[in-house]
Amino acid sequence: MAAEVDQRGRWFGWTVHGDGKTISPGAVVAPDERLSWPRTIGIGMQHVVAMFGATFLVPLLTGFSPQTTLFFSAIGTLGFLLITRNRVPSYLGSSFAFIAPIAAASASGGQQVAVGGILVTGVALALVGLVVHVVGTRWIELTMPPVVTGTIVALIGFNLAPAAWGQNEDSGFRAAPVTALCTLGAIILCSVLFRGILGRLSILVGVLIGYVVAVIRGEVNFEAIGQAQYVGLPEFVTPRFEVGTLGLFLPVVLVLVAENIGHLKSVTAMTGRDLDDVTGRALFADGVATTLAGVGGGSGTTTYAENIGVMAATRVYSTAAYWVAGFTALLLALSPKFGAAIATVPPGVIGGAATLLYGMIGLLGARIWIQNKVDFSDPVNLTPAAVALVIGIADFTWHWGQLTFTGIALGTAASIGIYHLMRVIARWRGTTHEPASPASAPGGDEHAVEEAAAH
Repeated sequence: MAAEVDQRGRWFGWTVHGDGKTISPGAVVAPDERLSWPRTIGIGMQHVVAMFGATFLVPLLTGFSPQTTLFFSAIGTLGFLLITRNRVPSYLGSSFAFIAPIAAASASGGQQVAVGGILVTGVALALVGLVVHVVGTRWIELTMPPVVTGTIVALIGFNLAPAAWGQNEDSGFRAAPVTALCTLGAIILCSVLFRGILGRLSILVGVLIGYVVAVIRGEVNFEAIGQAQYVGLPEFVTPRFEVGTLGLFLPVVLVLVAENIGHLKSVTAMTGRDLDDVTGRALFADGVATTLAGVGGGSGTTTYAENIGVMAATRVYSTAAYWVAGFTALLLALSPKFGAAIATVPPGVIGGAATLLYGMIGLLGARIWIQNKVDFSDPVNLTPAAVALVIGIADFTWHWGQLTFTGIALGTAASIGIYHLMRVIARWRGTTHEPASPASAPGGDEHAVEEAAAH
């Protein structure tokens, strides 16, 4: 038993890697190891910086409180580490998969209804985690092959395209075209000008540059910052449930499942530690974190690709760094003045960043197809993707009693339903183009949505 504890991670008792200062060529600091505490603290704070841009973009795009979002992001990260028994290095930040359903639910019933949808999504994901813990992931791989997963991710990104331009003259790109262009241009240039962490944080750097431009142009109102207190709890929102909006959020569960599995596969590949047996715990932990966010008004969470980028760059996969990151984020979340400062980011900056971000989310679906060598000469793959993408991009809407299903939900259902229906018929008629090998896991070894902000 003691050997198992040493191998799988110690509760708050990490072994020091080497001399605690250097990492040998080809070596990595494993999840149950750490460097010296000063270095570990520094890396943990770097993880907070890495998640900043993407995590705060979601509340800025959806009208949620940045302070509340950060608070539940920190709580979710610490809870994730506990539930996974300190074996999975991960930061739980805002999931972009929630942007479209939050916007739709808020427009029809207000922010409380959107928060209720987040809560239900978290409960559903937690239930999936429990099932996976008992029976494994094979049923997910069969239900969501790469062609389906890629389609769902793509239609979520492209469904958001109109929001990047703006629903009215005071939102999105058209609210301040000059500032938006400066922001977009800065993100594009940063992604190719800088190496290492700055290149991975191109969206954050671009937003900061766009913010400076907005300040110079007089588009930023600092009044809220002066009125906010230095220390205080975030503002919580009580969830309200409307059956008609729940259909908007169900597809998000499928994306979160793919993201979490992709995260585990990435960490396994880079550390050599087999994490298959903790997959159910990871899904359950993310479900619990999203549920807690829904209880109090935070954005739904997911494991973050930005932080995988930091781990790949530093070769430090220690969960100790994530405990530091979680507590650092929690301290920042207890400052209303900090949250007010984030909330001053003007619409032009958001619209510029969203123009690139939403397109990248959509193209990440295509990346899943390419990585998994999806054969689109096979009608069983081509037809579901084609139909679902048009449904998602055009934002088809269907009302059924009190329920309202929009493009993302209908596109998700179409991709899964048409794929499996055609697959069964093709096998029955002997017209299948399937290779002899079984389909690979959903999403491959990469994140589906959050990698958009990590570049």
